[in-house]
Formats: sequence, C-alpha cells, structure tokens
Amino acid sequence: MPAGPDAAQETSGTETYQMRFERTWGHLTRPHVRALAWLLDAPDLLDPASPHWQNRIATLGPVPPAAAEWLAALERDPAPLDAALGGRFYSRLGLYAEKLMAFYFEQQGTLVAHGLQVRANRNDTVGEFDFLLRHGSQLLHWEFATKFYLLDDTAGAASFNHLVGPNLADTLGVKMRKTFAKQLELAYHPAAQPLLPQPVDLAQALVKGWLFYPQGSPHALAGISPGHCLGYWSTLREFAAGRNGAAQPRQQYVVMPRLQWLAPLKVRAAGAGAPVPGSGPDAVPDRPPGSPAAAGPARINSIAAVDSAAPLDAAQVVQAVLARFEQEMSPVMVASVVERDGWLVERERGFVAPDDWRARAAARREQGLLPP
Repeated sequence: MPAGPDAAQETSGTETYQMRFERTWGHLTRPHVRALAWLLDAPDLLDPASPHWQNRIATLGPVPPAAAEWLAALERDPAPLDAALGGRFYSRLGLYAEKLMAFYFEQQGTLVAHGLQVRANRNDTVGEFDFLLRHGSQLLHWEFATKFYLLDDTAGAASFNHLVGPNLADTLGVKMRKTFAKQLELAYHPAAQPLLPQPVDLAQALVKGWLFYPQGSPHALAGISPGHCLGYWSTLREFAAGRNGAAQPRQQYVVMPRLQWLAPLKVRAAGAGAPVPGSGPDAVPDRPPGSPAAAGPARINSIAAVDSAAPLDAAQVVQAVLARFEQEMSPVMVASVVERDGWLVERERGFVAPDDWRARAAARREQGLLPP
C-alpha cells in the first residue's frame, strides 16, 4: 500500500519537518509552548525571496539562541504565557496563533500595537492592523496568517487558486490578493493616519501554515517556500482502502484537535478510550463559561488542546472521522504517530476529507464561489 508524501520522505531517508522539529524542540511538551515554537521555527509558507511577492512577504529568520532559551523557560514555567492567553474560549485557530505571536513580540520589546482597528466613523470599520512593530527607527506593519490548504488536483495545472481551504471557503490566491490589495494598504487610508505614531516604513505579510497534497501530486509551485510544511490529504474512502496515511498496517494515529494543528503533535500516550480533553495546565477552554455542557464532548474533541490521547488504528480512525462527519462535513486532520518513552510523537499528518470534497469544490467553482 502506498504511503503519504511525508512517509515516502522518511523511507527514502529525507528528513521531514516533523523529524527536525522533534530533534530541536522535543524537550517542549506543553501544547501552547510547542505552538509558539512552531510559529517561530516553521518555514515561511510563501517564499520571501520569490519575485512573485515583490518584497511583501515578511520572515522571522532563524530562532535566535536567546529565544530558544526563553521557550525552554516557558516550558518550565508557563505562567506568563498562560496569563497572556487568558481563560477565554478559542474557537478560531488564527486568533489563537495571533495571540501567541503578540505575546512573543511584546516579550521582544518590538510590539507597538496589536489588533488596532481603523474606523472612518463609529459604524464604519475600515480595517485592522494585525501588528505594528518597531524595528530600529522603522515602523513595520505586518499582517499575519496561519493557513491550511488542500491542493485540488481536479482543477487543472496547480495554481494558488487550487490550494483550497478545508471548508471550501477560500483559496491561497484569494487570501493573498485580499492581503495585498486591502490589508497591506491600510496605513495609507486617511482614517489610519491619526492612529500611527509615525508613517509606516514597510508593510508585509507573515504567513505560516501547512499545505496538503493528494498522493502523487508535485509539491513545487513558484512563490511557495521549497521547504514548507506539508502533508497528504485523501478522501475517507481512499484512507480506508489503505492509501496515503493508512499505508502502515500497524500504524497508530491521533485525530488532531484544531488548536493543535500548528506544531507537530506530541502528547502523552493514554490508555484505552478517547483522547483526554483539557486534562493539563495547557488545556484551552473549549466553550465559554455557562454554555450548555451537553454540547461539550464532540466539540472538545474537535477544538480544544489535549495533553494525552489514546492511539487509534486505521479502522478506529475511520469510525472517528465518520462520527465527526455527522456533525460537520469538513476534512479532519489526523496525525500518524510513533510511541517513544510514553509519548505519541507525530511522524506525518494528513486531512481525511468527505468523499465528495472534490465534487463540492468543483460545484463552488461553477457557482463562482471559488475562483477557476
């Protein structure tokens, strides 16, 4: 049975991002700290050096030793990070990632403003600055995004518009056009001028994320970073038949909660049963206080961070995905894991999508809801 792209890299001797991350950051086990480490360490999704982006892509560069030591200190004592995140309900992965980056920039002493809204009047919001940062004497405007896209292999030659969000709501092409045409121009709007301590010297987008490819699809696309984080995607029927992620007969899996989509997964191996939600100090509250408990279990399993999980075999993954599809017909992220010293460590990841995902993508293109 064929393996997914990352598994193929492992068997061929090529080091995957998951392997590099574990080698460098394996001492970090708290979900929040690992997520922050990934945001700082992960390759840019878009290649800053590509002429395609005309110098409008920001990059953090290598993690400096002082930042690595700071992350290790947060692993020992996460109280400052926990306080920055607060006890709020995070249902949006992008907002969670943005809060982590705001914490980092603030600790580095470079944060001027985060989430600064620009209004033409009380009822007219023009836009919002994700980050205003100090860089020497310069003022930088950075728009920030963490994105997960699946390559639609039925849409012809690969392009940014064929990298589609799991929920079929947007594409990488649409996202970047909006970012460049509107968001990065915000500093020039008259309503923004009174809010700025000085003119913005440079406006760029910092984009992190993972791209997911069907088996056999090429991973090279001009403008995408050559070393970007990647995984596979398959339909549920393909997965159940042993394609992509179900390639290894004795492979173990974890269905990944949304708030752990960022960093390669590392959780304690639990006994038999479902993943254990919210069982440690890093657990993210799944729902606001006072919301109905009856809505909890399925929602917790799909969103909230976990610090332990029971590994599943491929047949159990199929059943778990089917149960998820009963609530929402959206791709489910699954990590293939290996057990090391009581920890389940991610070796590759993929989305398991509804069998009609390609057909629904095609229908949305025909309706004009996705670009051709």
